[in-house]
Amino acid sequence: MNIPILYEKIIEKDFPEGYYYAHIPTLNLTTHGLGIEGAKSAAGDLIRLWLDEKTANNEPVNLNEEYLFSTIKM
Repeated sequence: MNIPILYEKIIEKDFPEGYYYAHIPTLNLTTHGLGIEGAKSAAGDLIRLWLDEKTANNEPVNLNEEYLFSTIKM
């Protein structure tokens, strides 16, 4: 199972330097971690918890198989 993750550097006063968001659009989840590897690790933990919760409640897990990413110049 491949789940896409979009990383975004956090630029906010409340966060120390070097933190990144890990957006998981297929599951509508977001987490964060120190550096890309920290954010990736946090995303993996969150995805496992999400999947475990769905399985425990006998809920279906429907994942999108097509992923697109774009930007808009403003």
